[in-house]
Amino acid sequence: MTSKDSAAQIDITFHSGGLRLFGVLHLPSTPNPPVIVGSHGLASDGNSPKQIELANTCNAMGMAYFRFHHRGCGTSEGRFADETTLDNRKKDLIAAVEAVLARKDTGDRLALFGSSMGGATCIAAARELQAEGYVVVAPPVVGDTLTQPPENLSSDPGLTDEFYRRLRDFNLTADLSAVKNVLIIHGDKDAIVPIENSQTLFRLAGEPKKLIVQKGGDHRISDPEHQKEFIRESSQWFRRCFGL
Repeated sequence: MTSKDSAAQIDITFHSGGLRLFGVLHLPSTPNPPVIVGSHGLASDGNSPKQIELANTCNAMGMAYFRFHHRGCGTSEGRFADETTLDNRKKDLIAAVEAVLARKDTGDRLALFGSSMGGATCIAAARELQAEGYVVVAPPVVGDTLTQPPENLSSDPGLTDEFYRRLRDFNLTADLSAVKNVLIIHGDKDAIVPIENSQTLFRLAGEPKKLIVQKGGDHRISDPEHQKEFIRESSQWFRRCFGL
């Protein structure tokens, strides 16, 4: 693992499945702060504006935030079409957590953030990571409920029918009870991940839990007011998770 300091941000390299992955740790001045690790959506990467704004907001509250690129995304190694499965993303998330918690400038308290497929990744890793809290946005719980190729990837000629079949081959229902202290955010007009996924998670997750349904909200949280609500509610949820 290597790092390069840049103000309050630290570039981190770590390995997962023999591939070199990259991420950025947002580190506040608070000594040994609790850490939130973020898992991005299927066709996104760790540089999404949503995660960067959440990281900066959490920093201001004394929490560290690590956003990274899953294999085949951003600057991380791997070919997207070959490496992208929920199981591989779970392995990436666990490796990311281990890398950031091994540092001497972070504490040992952990929470997780996941958007879309990143939310499913957090759920899949819940039993192993046992985070103190979660925030997930539009998480698919059952792959077969996806109503169209996630993130509109159908236009990519390199992604075959076999890729989509493999991608949709999961059912996380049995894992939902391992998720506790979770905030769930989902738009009721989401055309990619039906809101029933979040309703199932809310029903089966452990307390405390909260479901925010954004009226007219889409999969990407395009509405500026919904974006503000997402940042406000998510950062406050993490703050309460850590008792800050």
